[in-house]
Order: sequence, then C-alpha cells, then structure tokens
Amino acid sequence: GGGTKVIETAVPGIQIAEGWEKTAAAMKDICLIRSMTSKEGNHQRATYQLHTGYVPTAALKHPSFGSIVASELNDPKFDLPHFVSIGGPTIGAGFLGAAFDPFLINNPEEPPTDAKIATDRGRFVRRRGLLNSLEQVGYGKAGGLDRVKEHKAIYDQSTKMVLSPNLKAFDLEGEESTLRDAYGRSSFGQGCLLARRLVETGVTFVEVRSNGRGGNWDTHQDNFERVKTLAGDVDPGFATLVTDLKQRGLLDRTLVIWMGEFGRTPKVNPNSGRDHYPRCFNVALAGCGIKGGQVIGNSSADGTDPEGRPVAVNDLLRSFCHALKIDPTKENLSPIGRPIKIVDGGTRASDAVMTAL
Repeated sequence: GGGTKVIETAVPGIQIAEGWEKTAAAMKDICLIRSMTSKEGNHQRATYQLHTGYVPTAALKHPSFGSIVASELNDPKFDLPHFVSIGGPTIGAGFLGAAFDPFLINNPEEPPTDAKIATDRGRFVRRRGLLNSLEQVGYGKAGGLDRVKEHKAIYDQSTKMVLSPNLKAFDLEGEESTLRDAYGRSSFGQGCLLARRLVETGVTFVEVRSNGRGGNWDTHQDNFERVKTLAGDVDPGFATLVTDLKQRGLLDRTLVIWMGEFGRTPKVNPNSGRDHYPRCFNVALAGCGIKGGQVIGNSSADGTDPEGRPVAVNDLLRSFCHALKIDPTKENLSPIGRPIKIVDGGTRASDAVMTAL
C-alpha cells in the first residue's frame, strides 16, 4: 500500500522505489537481495543479530561482524583503529577484547577529539614509559596482569594513532567541494566520504549509521514524508561511495553492505506509517568481486513472505565471509573456553547466494 512510485534503473528489468535515483544509476555495480528473512522484530535483538549472527544472551557478548573482520584481516603494523563506527555507537567486539572494539566518530566533519598530544613528542613518549613501569611493578604484580595487558594494548594502539601521519585521513577539508556535494552535505553523506578515506588509508572495517534529518528509520508514523527526507541523505551517500570506490580502483577489494535490522510492514498503518517486519526485507551489496546488476530472491506479490531463495541471517553472513575470504566455520574461544564459530550454521541458501555472488 501507499503512493510510492517505481523508477527504472541502469539495469533493464530491475526497478526500485522513487527517491533512490542515484542508486538506480549505479545499479550495474549493486546486487539486491530481496528475500532476507529473520524472526527478530525487536530493535535491540534484531540489531544484535544482524551484527553478530547470534541472538543476544545474558551469558555471552558475541563480537560484531566488524570486529570479526578487523581481527581476521587487519594489518598488525597499521597505526589507525582497525574498526571505525561513524554516526553513533554500534555492537562491539564482545569476547574478542577491546583491541577490536569500534572507534567511534560522532561527527564525520570533525576530526577525532583528544587526538593531539598536549606536550612535545619526547616528553609524551617518556610519560608512556613511566605509565608502563608503574602498571607492571604495581597493579600487575598484585594480580592484575591480565587487566594491565589489555590496558597497555589500548594505550599502545592510541599512542600509535595520535603519533601517526595517517591521522589526516579523518580530516575531510582536503576533499574537493564538488565531491563533498556529490556525497551529500548530510552527516550520512559525509560519513560515507570519510569511510572511503579511511578504507583508502588502510582501515579494515568501517560502519556508517544513518540517523538523519528525518530522525531514524523507525517510521511508525508519517512514513512517506520521513522516508523522502531520509532517502535524500542515504541515496547520494551510498551511490557516490560505490562509484568513488570504483573510480579509485578500490571497489574490487572492498565489500559494501547496505542493510537495516529488519524491514517494514507491506501494509500502511492508521498513522500513515509502517511497522517492524522481519519476515521479508532487502539488503544491497557491492564490490569485492560481487556481480552487480542482479537481484537474488523475491517476495510474494503482496510483499509479506520471501519467495525464491529465502536468505536467513547466517546465510547472509556466510556470504560476507565468502566475499572476504574468511572461513565462517573458524572458532574463537569465549572467556570460559567455549568454541564459538564466526557463523553458526547456514543452509543451502548460503551456497545459492554465494554462487550467485
């Protein structure tokens, strides 16, 4: 239901909704999955599941996929954070530890706060040496060695960052005004531009969150006007990111994932809104060797159920692993020594999706 119109894309036969004209123009590089399905309709639970592949439990904090990728693919000599979250907090590293937690950037147009040393470099290095000595001979010897080790790792990582010439990657001022305009002068658009700069510099995983001028995507009321505003931010940011990466020769080795935690009801509610709907929703992918200009799966005619290659959350994450050459069956140990696979299970749909990708 509703008055949203259909528009053509750069790929004959693939149509999407109005408001996404720049995405439509980039469709030759984009793969759409139209048969995503899950059972989690609560924001917190669904967000956790789409980030980790697991439903939340009180006993264990699973690592997000960003933290998994950072731990599997990072360059240990790289001096910036391996995982950056732009636009708000996200699911963390869980039992993988603080070294793979996301580094948070609230405003992409402002360089990281507290990233400049308040004294000369030599004095700063001496202070760091004194801190290491105090921790080792004091708290460390008193039984806190594990805490000292983790604390030291965080400080070592922070020290490398504030002393790194790569820190300039966080500064958008050097980008041409026309390119910044193409991404869109919104927090999301500039966040996508920052993501490209970070990937180009060597950051392993970047997440950009969309909480724009229209609020968030929880459109229980006034869906059509709010989506028009939200799409006005996301459409140029996403499409320009894909084309910019391609023009710079980075798209083939960068996986671009566009998704939310669930979809919205096909029927419009009495408040002209749409409600939570995990049974059938969409994901868009690009890069990393993925074949663009194709659609995987479809929904039923009324949009209520997935038809043709239903794709569950673990199928999707296995496909991400396939594109990134990460073994989804690899096991990491929880704090009590329990082996936890990167992706728990998967069905034949995983193989179908990966073959299509």
